[in-house]
Amino acid sequence: MPQASAIESECAPLPAQEGALAHTDQSALHNRLLRALDPEEFALLAPHLVPQSTRLREPLIEPGAPIETCYFVETGIVSVVTARAGSRIEIGMIGREGLVGAAPVLLGDARSPHEHFVQMAGEVLGMSAATLAAIAEAHAGLRRRLLHYVEAQLVQVSETAHANAMLGLESRLARWLLMCHDRVGEDELVFTHEFMSMMLGVHRAGLTLTLQNLEGARHIRCRRRRIRILDRARLEALTEGCYGVAESEYARLVEGR
Repeated sequence: MPQASAIESECAPLPAQEGALAHTDQSALHNRLLRALDPEEFALLAPHLVPQSTRLREPLIEPGAPIETCYFVETGIVSVVTARAGSRIEIGMIGREGLVGAAPVLLGDARSPHEHFVQMAGEVLGMSAATLAAIAEAHAGLRRRLLHYVEAQLVQVSETAHANAMLGLESRLARWLLMCHDRVGEDELVFTHEFMSMMLGVHRAGLTLTLQNLEGARHIRCRRRRIRILDRARLEALTEGCYGVAESEYARLVEGR
């Protein structure tokens, strides 16, 4: 079946959201998913995209709660975590490549058992979950494009599960730093050791020692609450092939590369 690039069905347009980016230049956005849409597809969403700033540790989706808003991330990082017995372990990461709330909303549920919270503060474009679902349902080409992103996100989760099961802490940390580096777009990352150990599900002492080892090998440089990436190639080599699969699938599925 040929890929449709234009809008395949017509329906009465939904009223624009107050404060939305009705006349935004698509190419000026940071969000890679929005930039990858055909102009006709983007035009369906633009009147409903509302700019918002996020705060560190702000919950965007609570476990089991109805999802009222989805978020296209412009800057910053959102973590998807499981929470059990007072502990959190990260199973997914969403940055400027993605859409927070995509899978449950587009698959017709609008609830998630997982917490989605801000790992690094930044800017997002919020959109009513009900509006997104209605537009996607009415326009098959746009829905297909967004579901390609959901598929890429599922690949990331499966690769994270593989890394957690098969890799040592040094390799897992290297992969996590690379994923953060991709989404921030700058060499300096701002995280506490406590936060990183929580996301990776390890003891803080072990994480601190591993960071010191990476710094000693000149892969990174650590300062208080700051980590500078010095050598991406060496970090990638440490991941034993567990970094790059999800990234390549995203480029293939969403961006057609």
